[in-house]
Amino acid sequence: MQEKPTTVAAYAAGASLAAVALFYVFGPNYTIDGDESNDSNRKKSIVGLSNIANDCFINSVLQAMAGLGDLRVYLIRELHRRELDGPEMYHAVPSEDELPRGQRPDKLRDLQQGIITRALKEMLDRLNERPIYKKTISARGFIEALEFAYRTRISRNQQDAQEFLQIVLERLCDEYHAGVRARQRALGPIRAPAGPGAVEADSEAESPGVEVRIDDGSANGLPAIIDNKLREIDNEAGFPLEGKLESQIECQFCQYQYKPNQTSFVNLTLQVPQKSSTTLNSCFDGLLKTEYIDDFRCDRCRLQHAVDQKTSEKARTSSQSERERLETEIEQIREALENDPERELDGIELPPSELAPKRRIARHMRITSFPKIIAVHLSRSIFDRSSSTKNAAKVSFPERLPLGGILNQTWFKLLAIVCHKGSHHSGHYESFRRNHLYAPFSTPEAFSSYAASRVASQDVSQAPSPRLMPRSSPDPDTGANSGLSTATSSTSLSGLSPATARPTTSSSRRSFQSTFSRSSTPQQTADSDSNSPSTDQGRFSISSGTRSSRAIPRSSAEPPMGVSSRLRRRRKPNDRWWRISDEKIKECKTSDVLGMQKEVYLLFYEIEKPESSPADARA
Repeated sequence: MQEKPTTVAAYAAGASLAAVALFYVFGPNYTIDGDESNDSNRKKSIVGLSNIANDCFINSVLQAMAGLGDLRVYLIRELHRRELDGPEMYHAVPSEDELPRGQRPDKLRDLQQGIITRALKEMLDRLNERPIYKKTISARGFIEALEFAYRTRISRNQQDAQEFLQIVLERLCDEYHAGVRARQRALGPIRAPAGPGAVEADSEAESPGVEVRIDDGSANGLPAIIDNKLREIDNEAGFPLEGKLESQIECQFCQYQYKPNQTSFVNLTLQVPQKSSTTLNSCFDGLLKTEYIDDFRCDRCRLQHAVDQKTSEKARTSSQSERERLETEIEQIREALENDPERELDGIELPPSELAPKRRIARHMRITSFPKIIAVHLSRSIFDRSSSTKNAAKVSFPERLPLGGILNQTWFKLLAIVCHKGSHHSGHYESFRRNHLYAPFSTPEAFSSYAASRVASQDVSQAPSPRLMPRSSPDPDTGANSGLSTATSSTSLSGLSPATARPTTSSSRRSFQSTFSRSSTPQQTADSDSNSPSTDQGRFSISSGTRSSRAIPRSSAEPPMGVSSRLRRRRKPNDRWWRISDEKIKECKTSDVLGMQKEVYLLFYEIEKPESSPADARA
């Protein structure tokens, strides 16, 4: 009976859909996702942002932040931790007496709930989709969340990408620290049970582990270790864009060094010098170089001046009580000179500060804590008395940026930049973003990893060890056995030293194994299996030879035999970038990015991580 055309068409359509589904399950990276392993010439793109209200300064910053992998990992981890803790922990606020100065309960509750953290995570997830067609979305949802958090409207008249980045990063950092303090309050002070001999311990101590001893009738008590795991996790994985700067003042006259003043930052502002061209390292030197300041009144020099003044007054006075008072004050001032010249002296009248000598000081500044992602702002504003203009100097910046001293140098890799075209009062922002995905969001070379693990699992034979029998002379009547024996003997002799009759290196043994595996074709194996028992005897002797060579120890970094040449091939560095101007997106190269020297405004560098790929480690 002939089937109906509709039934045949339905069967064909179902089979086609099943084939497409199976192909997407087993090999999605090669077709729809447009991964880097796809060698097709199909047009690939990413999600763009619409510009309906002069939002190019917002779109460029969001696109640059979408390419920061450590920032996305932080957002995922922070929101997952808040979901595990529950909303009650972050809804509770301390009493008014415990609130920080100038902090309101409603504002602190908003910080603890992480409004901008959640909104930015959703925004970056939408920007990191892998669309199969041109797609443009709006950043309106994130802007509304930002306006709700600050209780104000974002002005479109003052279009500054750096200011927008600053308020977003500061809000994210404040929400992170508010969440940490909320978890510490919910954890509460941990105390030992009341009783004679019990020792109390607070979980908020500085040490990572607090030893608590409970009275159990013994002399020293029962030890109990309370681990502050939350504090360790927060210290190890903090906000990825928060670093610490340290400044210190040194008097050039008395060589007194003030206590270092440490401040945190979420982005660094570097002043571009007024010249035709400069480098990013020169801009860093302008921030971190030693600065000399004149007409500074040093605290130690002021105390020494006070000692000299009071000593002269003591010599001129004739009153005994006045002399004793001056001696007491001089003794206290000298004690402050030796211990801490910066502290205030209560009850002692010092000479007016205008009479203190002026000194020349040196101001040192350095980065004490490097963030995982360092955001650099190149300030190009030139302010005159009447107007302000833009500094159009060329700033050359590297793809790999070294920071720190010689002994503790840290390397950073360029991930994104934001450029500005136009004058100081008008223009357009666009961003460049490196075209790659991080390990948590893609599985590059999934099938090659599976093949390597399968070859490694099949490297050791699971067959039982055969009985070793004495090797007999080859039988001229069995051609296959004779050929195998001859190949074995010739290959074995080639790896022996004439004097010692031992293999010279372990590589020769491995070459023997690979030579035998290549020379033993399936036809030869079939012929040897169909021969007489003497053939089995020869096969067993060859098998024992291969097993003995396989028993040679090798390093853990050495790849399996079948994939050694492929794993040792170094992967080419990713040279693909996205040039994003609102909804217009096109590909470019690293050289195009490094050539934006006159327009570069914001740079995002990520700290380099050790190579985890075995191919890169062995190359």
